[in-house]
Amino acid sequence: MIGMTYRLSVLDQSPIAEGSTAADAIRNTIDLARACDRQGYHRYWMAEHHASPGLAGSAPEALIGPVALATQHIRVGSGGIMLPHYSPFKVAETFRLLAAIAPGRIDLGLGRAPGSDQRTALALQRDRSRRMPMDFPEALDELIAYLDDSLPPDHPFAPLSETLPSGGGNPDLWMLGSSPDSARWAAERGLPYCFADFINSDGADLAQYYRRAFQPSARLAQPYVMVATWAIAADSTAEAQRQALPSRMMFAHLLAGRLIPVPSIEKAEAWAAQNNAPSRRRTTLGTAAEVHAQLDGVARDYAADEVMLVNIMPDHAARRRSYELIAAEYGLAKTALAA
Repeated sequence: MIGMTYRLSVLDQSPIAEGSTAADAIRNTIDLARACDRQGYHRYWMAEHHASPGLAGSAPEALIGPVALATQHIRVGSGGIMLPHYSPFKVAETFRLLAAIAPGRIDLGLGRAPGSDQRTALALQRDRSRRMPMDFPEALDELIAYLDDSLPPDHPFAPLSETLPSGGGNPDLWMLGSSPDSARWAAERGLPYCFADFINSDGADLAQYYRRAFQPSARLAQPYVMVATWAIAADSTAEAQRQALPSRMMFAHLLAGRLIPVPSIEKAEAWAAQNNAPSRRRTTLGTAAEVHAQLDGVARDYAADEVMLVNIMPDHAARRRSYELIAAEYGLAKTALAA
């Protein structure tokens, strides 16, 4: 569309509707990725969540390959890999292998959060005898060094870079987060930065800090900001608001320490009738034109180069329809063909 100044992308948490299975959710993820590829979205990321009855995406590294093979043009990646759970070398191996499967289309988004509660985070550790120290910056630097083959020659792991899968190049490396730490780490290492507005809607200042503090790197000459935000489009504003009720109910239960599958709209309507508290999250809802206007505002707040859309809905057809409406409003397919 004329005047569009930011790219549009998708973050998928692979929601599990009540009464369905994780297998159903993964089939929906692949179907939605194919649709978004045809519609002209720029990238399709999968999240990492653990021990959740409502989200199937516990292993984005396992989903990226199938989604990349099921699509043709769209970039595919992790939003993100929670690095504290993994060996940096293992992550480097996995994503160089994925890059060999789909050269030039793989993104490696990294986060520090556990993607779970503390008990699950401990269960994910190989060593359960103690809480592991917070060594994210060191692990991030080690991972970058593997990918860039820049470990010092006397480092005991230096020869391992030569053993990484070859033929597809490196994935594009991203820093994800919703806190000052992630903005600082992205700026210091010259990485593109994705801020999770759907978790913390007060991140505009952090995006500004990232731009001011950015240090150019071999990966990125200029700062690049993407903001991930909640968005649902429907044929009417009322219907979009109705479609948003299940995620509101899920989030309220999460805050109360109860994890549930994605409830039906009818169940969420009954819950909402008894629970009138407003949503704590920024929610972009409405017709496609209304969503466009609201996303323009989000992009303006963050001076964003790219906006990533995320939602949780029990009805897969309605979810696909939401992305179709937004793509048509922005003219994404036409823009992609002209590029």
